[in-house]
Amino acid sequence: MTSGRALKVSILMPVFNAQATLRECLDSIFQQSLQNFEIIAVDDFSSDDSVSLMQSYDDPRIRIIKNKNKGIVPALNTGLLHCRSDYVARMDADDVMHPQRLQKQYEVLQQDDGITLCATQAKKFPEEIIRAGYIEYMRWQNACLSMQDIKNQIYIESPFAHPSVMFRKQRIIAAGAYRDGEFAEDYELWLRLFHDEHKMMKLDEVLLDWRESDGRLSRTSSRYSDVAFEKLRAYYLAKDARLQGREIVFWGAGRKTRQRAQHLIDNGITPSAWIDIDANKIGNVYQQAKTHAPEWLCQCNTKPFVLNYVRNHGAREYCRAHLDAAGYVMGEDYLDVA
Repeated sequence: MTSGRALKVSILMPVFNAQATLRECLDSIFQQSLQNFEIIAVDDFSSDDSVSLMQSYDDPRIRIIKNKNKGIVPALNTGLLHCRSDYVARMDADDVMHPQRLQKQYEVLQQDDGITLCATQAKKFPEEIIRAGYIEYMRWQNACLSMQDIKNQIYIESPFAHPSVMFRKQRIIAAGAYRDGEFAEDYELWLRLFHDEHKMMKLDEVLLDWRESDGRLSRTSSRYSDVAFEKLRAYYLAKDARLQGREIVFWGAGRKTRQRAQHLIDNGITPSAWIDIDANKIGNVYQQAKTHAPEWLCQCNTKPFVLNYVRNHGAREYCRAHLDAAGYVMGEDYLDVA
């Protein structure tokens, strides 16, 4: 702890062969305006000089913990148990904090006990290697800020950059902490917290530089594949209270869209109808449900709940505009699904 004062923030940071980026990361932490922190650095069986590099700082705020079982989820849960503050900031050993990050997130959680998790906007770097898909993802993620935004858009994609979040340790542990499986451990946690009605939000400020590289787990592990994300979303979407007791309509009757929707059907949510703008698909029957033009939604005596599976850039916005004009309210009568 710092100067005998109660510890304010624990920084939870798994470390695996991070020698090339670790110094830049640690320097950004030690330059924080809030200096009353500890770094729980969980060494995940590194074979490079990561541990000796951390030891070279000779700072008691760095606490190096050996992971019990190799892998990101054991590392996170091992580190979580060693955190001495209830305010836990996630960090990855290849990312960079902006100087005000810890202070601003700590103040939000201090001032509002109802908030379980506070994230920040993030910026991907180095810019020259960021692919178009990630540029669009970050544009969307950085615009998904409020609790209502998250409620309405959590089934599009993971709304938070994992190393940008700060959360309350005891609530996360009570919710089951991180779970291991063939899914993204962070997105699964956000979905679980959402279903348990925890309040989550994001600061409207870029306070993390989020490194992109071909070696990131999101690039190399099957648990971060498109199919893994689709199955995870479908599992939680099928349990969403907003869908219960409503006729369900899927927007998007193309082959690829139907393949994505099949995961939800496998979880017991079957469509009463499909919507598509392609005249060649109107009248086609899939899963014993007929395909209609968008205008059909205005003719329904009782509004169905629409799941918009269209995800092409611009097409999703077209669907939203049509639904809004027809009197359907996002979050109450329809949701976008990636």
